[in-house]
Amino acid sequence: MAEKSPDPSGSVARRCHATSASSNWVRLNVGGTYFLTTRQTLCRDSESFLYRLCQTDLNSDKDETGAYLIDRDPTYFGPVLNYLRHGKLVLNRGLAEEGVLEEAEFYNITSLIKLVKDKIRERDCKTSRFISVIEESDGLWKETGSDSEGLNCSCQ
Repeated sequence: MAEKSPDPSGSVARRCHATSASSNWVRLNVGGTYFLTTRQTLCRDSESFLYRLCQTDLNSDKDETGAYLIDRDPTYFGPVLNYLRHGKLVLNRGLAEEGVLEEAEFYNITSLIKLVKDKIRERDCKTSRFISVIEESDGLWKETGSDSEGLNCSCQ
């Protein structure tokens, strides 16, 4: 389930943009991969590291192209940035939710942290429901137990 990012009116983003005399576009170098986005996108969550990055009083390291240097995994930064852009969590196949959670926690994007934790919990509950131990006896299959024993899943 998708969840909208905080401040849909953009008032925080306007304040962030208003404090900067430079371009509306921001270039990020995340683990050697470049991302181009707007200050408005980075300023969606006023408590986040990315919001702080847009503040003029922050003396942050930049590379030779002027991109902000962020020593994080670019694979997991893409979904974080897209969440800030449109308020939905979109994960490509094979991308671990735990990796996105780690990045959301690093960047302190609280609404995304909650959303990813809920998604992980939902995934784990679904998995525990469908995994059971089956054994063959005299040509018949029967359920002998479940790997989900002892798990506390509140999903229905």
